Amino acid sequence: MAKNIEIRCVNSNSDCQFPLGTTLGEIAKLLSVEIPKPILGAYVNHRPKPLDYELVKPRMIEFIDYSCRDGQRMYLRTLSFILYAAVRNLWPDARLKIDHAISKGYFCEIEGMEKPFTDEDVWMIKDEMWSIIRQDIPVQRKVVLTETAIEMLESNGLCRKAELYRNYGRLYAPVFLLGGHVNFFYGHMLTSTGCVHNFGVEKYYDGFLLRFPLPNNPDVLEPAIRQDKLFGIFREHKKWAEILGVEDIPRLNAVKRASQHSDIIKISEALHEKKIAEIATAITEKRDKINIVLIAGPSSSGKTTFSRRLGIQLAVNGLHAIEVSVDDFFVDREHTPKDEAGNFDFEALEAIDIAFFNDFLLRLMAGEEVLVPRFDFHLGERNFNGKKMKMEKDNILIIEGIHGLNPRLTPRIDPEKTYRIFVSALTQISIDEHTYIPTTDNRLLRRIIRDSKYRGYDAHTTIQRWPSVRRGEEKHIFPFQENADIMFNSALIYELAVIKKHANPLLKQVKENTPEYAEAVRLLIFISYFDAIPEEEIPPTSVLREFLGGSSFVY
Repeated sequence: MAKNIEIRCVNSNSDCQFPLGTTLGEIAKLLSVEIPKPILGAYVNHRPKPLDYELVKPRMIEFIDYSCRDGQRMYLRTLSFILYAAVRNLWPDARLKIDHAISKGYFCEIEGMEKPFTDEDVWMIKDEMWSIIRQDIPVQRKVVLTETAIEMLESNGLCRKAELYRNYGRLYAPVFLLGGHVNFFYGHMLTSTGCVHNFGVEKYYDGFLLRFPLPNNPDVLEPAIRQDKLFGIFREHKKWAEILGVEDIPRLNAVKRASQHSDIIKISEALHEKKIAEIATAITEKRDKINIVLIAGPSSSGKTTFSRRLGIQLAVNGLHAIEVSVDDFFVDREHTPKDEAGNFDFEALEAIDIAFFNDFLLRLMAGEEVLVPRFDFHLGERNFNGKKMKMEKDNILIIEGIHGLNPRLTPRIDPEKTYRIFVSALTQISIDEHTYIPTTDNRLLRRIIRDSKYRGYDAHTTIQRWPSVRRGEEKHIFPFQENADIMFNSALIYELAVIKKHANPLLKQVKENTPEYAEAVRLLIFISYFDAIPEEEIPPTSVLREFLGGSSFVY
């Protein structure tokens, strides 16, 4: 007699029994589960699983679609595998590289082609991908001996993925099969190519852009926004990675095992300092016009440390920076706007007293001595403690705040008198040739560590708040990033290998019975691929010290 197991389905709010080994897909059909869009997978005890996952123990399950972040990840991994298969079908000896996210898509390159990449090649890729999708080919996850997995990956030219498995430390390892193609991606897939129904491919610079659907409407593609300045920063830091000889995790791990990580730290920090010095020089050369430097960037991008280091480099050039934080110009709490949920929206531009802020700047620029406000976040009101500020001939204002690149922040200030800088942690290192590291993961890990060390928040709370932070960034920061005169990438090639030691214990404290557990486990698996690098040689002025501690700057 078949043994039954107890299943709690969140979607149907029901407790049911099913035979041991029943798959998630079968349960969805038997329960007639209905959610807004097609079911892509499910959370099983708050961990994402594919629909062919077999249940062998009592579990709580919740089916997910494309509106869920983990549903999107499964969709995009499968789409990436389909792209890989299409490129291999068309050009067996060529090598696909999925470099990074930009313009609401993935920027991809094909190496080893005998001719320049053309628009015709883009159409060939797109047609081949649709052919693979129409065939509705199963995507299978197979667990084999690790040595066998390494051989399978190497025989298909996937040497970087094979290298990670060499130090996997386990007897068995998973691979994915799609028709005659073998690959591995870090996370679960959809069960077949037919589950993908919408994507785009278009020429972009010397490569192409893989486009995907909107999170809230998978029938419509994300609008492709040209981001020339951001693309230039990615190109610059690709050169940095080549200078260091560290483009992905396997190479970084090899550097660590050869005890050469000290050089990587020194060169990475020197490249940062060189870039900041170049920015300071650019500002100094325009000193007859510029009075204000506006610095903006998303959460945990290292804006504060960058501002301090820029001030030092400006001092070298004979300019003395006066720092002003936009946060001190919040309206009193009772006047703070609220979001759709009725909560205070501190990231809205209307949360800033624009009129008072502009009057403050104009008076400073006119040579007046002005009282400096200080916003009391506990009381929710602005006050003055007697501190005064006056600009002298050799002074320049550095203003830091998330709205720094939004022209509505400084409507009364002549744009010609400002220099705008966008700071973000644009991760330079990838996991392998087909898996880039999202910049949001880099920043989230920084924030988890900083929140724990300086703000008393556990990882659960930081992960819980992160979606709201991201929504604010998408609304108030990223639409204006191309307004920057220059961009600064605060990510360091070695940093995730250092962060690992600090993040691991914090992520392991997130409890299984919370929705945040899935994200904590995902991040734990991700950083497990790094060999830990000690932090002793990181200088006290490093951006990373803002999060780890040990900075020589006062925040």
